[in-house]
Amino acid sequence: MQKSNQNVYSKIDNNLYNAEGDIWWNPDSILHLLKTSVNPWRVGYSSTIIKKLNYEPKGKTALEVGCGGGILTEEICKMGFTTTGIDPSDNSLETARNHAAASGLNIKYEKGTGEQLPYPDHSFDCVFCCDVLEHVRDLPKVISEISRVLKPGGIFFYDTLNRTFISKLVAIKIWQEWKRWAFMPPNLHVWKMFIKPEEIKQLLSENGLKWVEHKGSQPNVSIPKMLSYLRKRVKGEWTYEDLGKNFRLVESNDMNILYAGYAVKR
Repeated sequence: MQKSNQNVYSKIDNNLYNAEGDIWWNPDSILHLLKTSVNPWRVGYSSTIIKKLNYEPKGKTALEVGCGGGILTEEICKMGFTTTGIDPSDNSLETARNHAAASGLNIKYEKGTGEQLPYPDHSFDCVFCCDVLEHVRDLPKVISEISRVLKPGGIFFYDTLNRTFISKLVAIKIWQEWKRWAFMPPNLHVWKMFIKPEEIKQLLSENGLKWVEHKGSQPNVSIPKMLSYLRKRVKGEWTYEDLGKNFRLVESNDMNILYAGYAVKR
């Protein structure tokens, strides 16, 4: 798999993450849905794997690549890891630092990109990269850098969007484009940048990471009910906060849209 074509990459809108103010922890914001609707699935998945492996986070270091406002980073810290978050957005990092300080969490936040991580080889016991891989221009370089900073035997947790007909229908058309239901900004995701499971597995193998498994996700409600929830938000009957209280992802074997996985550094 090669880095994204510039014509494709130019279509994605990553400027949302540079917006002023707290766009992450405000309950009635689109990005707060990562905490209410996505985190229960992704944090639950990684916590299950950590327990399954009898892996003790205390005394170990973890890095989140693309930490944004710290919504997942804080959960990683609460697991017991000595935690670092890195992100290219100054505004998101400011939000993350302020919220961690207010919450009494000792998290180190630094500016940087996944393509050029400012850390020595073998710096971290664990690396997380969630809802990020489908946003980067040079995916092979990001995977290479993650492998480089992982210690031998270290764990890489990730989740991303699959490039399927169903993901185009749901994640692009329904969630972003069709105004009857859309709750995400247009061009927040670009379908051609989505990653098939076999593509990520190949990249992992090429960079000294042994792929272990993938798990899928699905809404906690039926598709008709999900559409009715989204319609309520569009009509102003519900806020993003209401949507987050009622709609979330749960683990499943369906990897057509959003899937998670982990690999171990050889």
